[in-house]
Amino acid sequence: MYRVALSAVLAASLGLGACSLNSGGPLATGYNDIGNTGSITPAGTSVFSSSAGSDDRTSVDRTSVDRTSRSGLSGTQVAALTPDKAPKGSFEKAPPGALSDLDYSHTSLDAERARDLINQYRRDNGLKPLVLNVSLTEAAKEHSRDLAKWDRISHYGSDGSNPWDRVKRAGYKPRLAAENVGTGQVTFTEVLRGWKESAGHNKNLLLSDAREMGLALVQDPKTEFKSFWTLVIGTSM
Repeated sequence: MYRVALSAVLAASLGLGACSLNSGGPLATGYNDIGNTGSITPAGTSVFSSSAGSDDRTSVDRTSVDRTSRSGLSGTQVAALTPDKAPKGSFEKAPPGALSDLDYSHTSLDAERARDLINQYRRDNGLKPLVLNVSLTEAAKEHSRDLAKWDRISHYGSDGSNPWDRVKRAGYKPRLAAENVGTGQVTFTEVLRGWKESAGHNKNLLLSDAREMGLALVQDPKTEFKSFWTLVIGTSM
């Protein structure tokens, strides 16, 4: 029942239009489930973009998502809770008890170690390292708290916000912003492996123009997903 959410990439049109990040057209992203065997389901796609000087956002090329879980049960989507403003169909819930056999008592986040693991992966691919940014970390925390509150996985907040909205709200002036989300993983190593194995999330980890990052973990044993991880990567104006 480990999940990594449909990865979101956002860019201002200063030579960094969303499509320019991928030579094959709109940036493909993944909404994939890591099963007990490590298998990954086919990915959906989604791209967010924002023009410089404008707050208009569009979402294109969104496809249906195939789902599997470590327990062999399908993810269950439920009706939105009032006053939830997340778009219909933009989030998933976990089946009751799907992760009840896992031990989260030692689950924690060491942000500096996580940064080092991400940067080692970037260096291995010939890319510059990322530095931790306070504003991006706050945006990541905001989203992880919101996901935990509603016990779901999504790139939309319960207030209807998308990643671009949240980094700006945290005081970051983005030229580029990307977000990876994961739920249910016991360790950061697990969630990072899932992101690496998902084409869209991996592209976010390896964005050559990215310079900064923020990372958050929120845990709630009363939820079905238990752990809510958010990585925000960006470059400021």
